[in-house]
Amino acid sequence: MDNIFEGAFNLEDEIYNKAYEEGHADGIRAGKVEGRSFGMAQGFDKFFEAGKLFSKAVVLGTRIAATPPGTANHAPDPSTPTKTPSAQDTTTAPTTTAGSAASTASEKTIPSLPPLQSNARLEKNIIALYDLMELDTLSTDNSDEAVNEFDDRLKRAQGKAKIIDRMLQNRPKNQAVSSS
Repeated sequence: MDNIFEGAFNLEDEIYNKAYEEGHADGIRAGKVEGRSFGMAQGFDKFFEAGKLFSKAVVLGTRIAATPPGTANHAPDPSTPTKTPSAQDTTTAPTTTAGSAASTASEKTIPSLPPLQSNARLEKNIIALYDLMELDTLSTDNSDEAVNEFDDRLKRAQGKAKIIDRMLQNRPKNQAVSSS
């Protein structure tokens, strides 16, 4: 008699085990996909921040390097726009309707960033920020060591950026202030 009802008694366990195995297999597949997309998003966010810091270092370095040695104390007025060369200044091609439209578009004035006053400490911090976030030296490996090194460099670069921002905010009103 036990043999007749054995299948009915074990039916719940069989269904439970089958559903568990299917759920486990689906979870492994979904976990890999979700983990990969999460990792890609995290990596993008980190490299986006690294790119912002690198760009900041390049712009600030250019603003310091653009300062002529004798004019360090004379910052130009940021409201004074500079004129970019027109298309006719660089080429001698005959002017057409499209050419005249291009030359009027390029004659628009583009405001430039004012140069920064030379400061050894500021220059040292900008160079350190540049060195920390130089894109060619950042590793894209997915090993624990490479990720930890990248995170460490990113944290140190964020600290340097805060120091630079504070230094620029403490400048007199006629000096440039960082906008980021």
